[in-house]
Amino acid sequence: MFKVGITGNIGSGKTTVCKIFEVLGVPVFYADDAAKDVMITDAELIAGINQAFGNEAYFEDGTLNRKHIAGIVFNNKEELAKLNALVHPAVFRAFDKWVLGKKNAPYVLKEAAILFESGSYKMCDRTVIVTAPLELRIKRVTTRDGITADEVKNRNERQFTEEQKLAMANDVIINNDTQLVIPQVLKLHELYLSLATKK
Repeated sequence: MFKVGITGNIGSGKTTVCKIFEVLGVPVFYADDAAKDVMITDAELIAGINQAFGNEAYFEDGTLNRKHIAGIVFNNKEELAKLNALVHPAVFRAFDKWVLGKKNAPYVLKEAAILFESGSYKMCDRTVIVTAPLELRIKRVTTRDGITADEVKNRNERQFTEEQKLAMANDVIINNDTQLVIPQVLKLHELYLSLATKK
């Protein structure tokens, strides 16, 4: 199966771009949604979280005690790295399992905000980044999420810079509200279809 990783910094519009690919019949794996799911379904991960963060990490009904976890990892890079080291492999396992059910698809997309940071780009045959100027991204997120520009900047700074990602990505979709996005997606779709047939 030909796998394409898709990423973009906060407010770049990568989810919108993914929806266009979905309309074209391409299945999309959303890593953030998968991460939330595996934290309550993956036995290996649950055991690891309990061991690392204590039995208070989960409520009796099996749901994640997000407040407890957030209190530990918030503003603590070492603890956050510990959590990520547990969650990322579980998401990778979930992706592998998901791909097995998509045998009839021409190719699949793996959408992840931290595609490069987590190393999951290594599981992909090709990568694409959705880009937009920082000021426009800040405007989009403050409008969408009702948070301040400083909060958007803080979130943005926790990821690789757009320049770093551009240097690592194979392909680029520019989503700056002046260039049309759909023709860019269609062009890449044709490319990925042709590459998928050669794999």
